[in-house]
Amino acid sequence: MTKTERNNIMFMSPRIIPRRPTFSYFIILFLFTSALLNEVKVTALSQSSFPIRRAFYSKSTCTAASKSTPTPTPTHLQMSPKEESSLGATGVPATSQSTDTSNDANNCGAAAAEAAAVNALYWNRETSASRQYGTRQGPITRQAKIICISDPNDDANQIIINEETLTSALTSSDADADAESPSSSAKILAVGSQLEDFDIPKLKEDGANVIFCSHAKAREPLAQLLTEIDSIQWVHSRSAGIDYITSEALAESASRGVIVTNAKGSFSSTLAEYTMMAISYFAKDLPRLMRQKKDKNWGKYCVEEIRFKTLGIIGFGDIGRACAKLAKAYGMNVTALRRNPQKSAEAGDDELCDVVYPSDKASLHRLMSESDYILCALPLTAATKGMIDKEAFDHAKSNSVFINVGRGPIVDEDALIDALKSESGGSLKGAALDVFATEPLPVESELWSLDNVLMSPHNMDATETFMNEAADFFVEENLPRFLRGENLLNPVDQAAGY
Repeated sequence: MTKTERNNIMFMSPRIIPRRPTFSYFIILFLFTSALLNEVKVTALSQSSFPIRRAFYSKSTCTAASKSTPTPTPTHLQMSPKEESSLGATGVPATSQSTDTSNDANNCGAAAAEAAAVNALYWNRETSASRQYGTRQGPITRQAKIICISDPNDDANQIIINEETLTSALTSSDADADAESPSSSAKILAVGSQLEDFDIPKLKEDGANVIFCSHAKAREPLAQLLTEIDSIQWVHSRSAGIDYITSEALAESASRGVIVTNAKGSFSSTLAEYTMMAISYFAKDLPRLMRQKKDKNWGKYCVEEIRFKTLGIIGFGDIGRACAKLAKAYGMNVTALRRNPQKSAEAGDDELCDVVYPSDKASLHRLMSESDYILCALPLTAATKGMIDKEAFDHAKSNSVFINVGRGPIVDEDALIDALKSESGGSLKGAALDVFATEPLPVESELWSLDNVLMSPHNMDATETFMNEAADFFVEENLPRFLRGENLLNPVDQAAGY
């Protein structure tokens, strides 16, 4: 076919297309369309400079998982008899189940549906619908008798510790006008920041069953309250991290059915914005721009393109995923390290991440060696403390940037400082740090004097309303669920620490 004839086909020229299309015409049109689609596909593939490896997720692994012995459901995730009766053996509504259990695709679909049900238990202020506990019009089945381990003068907690605002918030949140008034079902028994502020015998007598924690020194009083008050059913942390309340008593409380929840999903978007700002800070060399402006120096220089660079995320939880979402919008490649890599497939995170590694030392070193920007978004636990050490920084890619929005003690700061010094052979171009091993950062810390370090005083999630929103989450989302005996959002593994 000549070039003219091909062009005529493209523009549907009557010179080529007969008034009554023949079989030959359809064959020609099919061949042309196929060639065009193949050309587009080849072009798209040629523009990708990063291999997509998702070895953790395949049809065979999904099928194997669906046929394996199921893991017992934690008490706080168990469903009511009414809910259970509406579900089939796979945990999805019976009306949507396939009768052909031998079909691998159906098994994978069922596994994905089960995973989606579990993922729905986690809150995110950007994507989660608010106040959905009333959709089943469930009646209030119990009271909440609350102990607040918090500063009585903390303005963000006034919605909780002030009886009038608590009553107003619960009443406006209630979706069932015929149900028992929620305002009469929640009561603050005590507010304090240290053990001496609480009359434990009186709290036991009153049947305290909920503890709300927001004070930085809540660990000791919480442990004692859990040990002495058997009626406690639920502990909630106003922050996403629970390292300030972890203890042996908290870990052991799971054995008697105590539920622990946190404010996960309330802070991730602002930390993701900070991460991209930090990346731009080093890619475009903002310190140089500021120096040149001060010196009135019109000196041009080359900047680094962020697109196609690799962001390695250590800790692919809610914050890590929020960062990956923005990084993808910038055209970056994303590698992640997480304790359970299969969760990325189950949660549908494939589009956010090109590679997921398990959380072992060899994988950490590999991620460090492959990443242009390394982000730490881990929670602080016994397992993660000191995890990013000298050996890890020795594996870091030359001229890479380290960013920490997790917790300071996860990083060996002395090793980080050495990696930032060019005279000592350090491989890092720079670091952006919002958290430190000791806070406030001691004035004698060498980090203050390093020009290639961007520092912030652990405030990159501190919007004007962020703590208020975290307190609102407790009152407007989880407290009404507790009153109705429904599953609580953001369950935490007490033993794991997150």
